[in-house]
Amino acid sequence: MTFRPTTLERAYQLARGGECRTVSDIKQKLQAEGFERIQDSLYGPSLTSALRKLCQEHFTGTVAADSPPEPNQAATD
Repeated sequence: MTFRPTTLERAYQLARGGECRTVSDIKQKLQAEGFERIQDSLYGPSLTSALRKLCQEHFTGTVAADSPPEPNQAATD
């Protein structure tokens, strides 16, 4: 038997995981993972505030593989 966390549990895992920058990122990831009734499960200002704070504390800001590279800062003469 495989254990699947509840929507709320998974939201907290995602917030602490470092990949999600905002609560909207969490909701998108939950939807992509097949969770249902996300709006119902993640409702309320206290919960939203807690998830937002965790995202800010844990977001690593990793660059996606398809992001363009940053311009070279070397000066040319």
